[in-house]
Amino acid sequence: MTGFEFALLLLAWAIGGASPRPATLAIAGTSMERGRTAGLAVVAGIVCGSASWGVAAALGMSALMLANAWLVEILRYVGAAYLMYLGFKALRSGLSDKPLAKVQAKRGGLHSVYLKGLLLHLTNPKAIFGWGAIFAIAVPPGSDPRAVWETFGALFIVSNLVFFGYALLFSTAAFIRGYQKMRRWFEISFGLMFGLAGLKILTARLT
Repeated sequence: MTGFEFALLLLAWAIGGASPRPATLAIAGTSMERGRTAGLAVVAGIVCGSASWGVAAALGMSALMLANAWLVEILRYVGAAYLMYLGFKALRSGLSDKPLAKVQAKRGGLHSVYLKGLLLHLTNPKAIFGWGAIFAIAVPPGSDPRAVWETFGALFIVSNLVFFGYALLFSTAAFIRGYQKMRRWFEISFGLMFGLAGLKILTARLT
């Protein structure tokens, strides 16, 4: 995988993290209603939960690549199809008139808010699938474990930038107003980028 292709996957990972889903809606809701500090607390829990799934996926992918290179090739296609599915969902949402979904802000002290964010991600089985799929796409068969952990580090950094950025932005009134006005264009852009990333993987020559 070239540097450009890896950058494209990191972009797709960032877009996936930023698209409306339980984690991002919890961050947005808490930041809007309770302020920046509470928003950052729920983010800390979410990124810890995400890292737990990422480590589990990385350990599994290291063993998997050593034993079954052919299965990794299949997972690459599964991951590409998953990106295209996310693109379809984002386009459908962007073309609809449905407003930004609302979720109740996480209540309790900062420790309680952190734990709720942690449990939110630990109880989401789709998270480990997302990690596994992106590993299968980004790390070619035959790679040593170091490549898996370097990929994990890059993905984890991107996740932190997206989630903590969400808390900072959604605690700002001006950004909230702007996002609500531009929601449909954001969703359509997300969908197109997901689709292009998935298509790139599907048409890439396997080695």
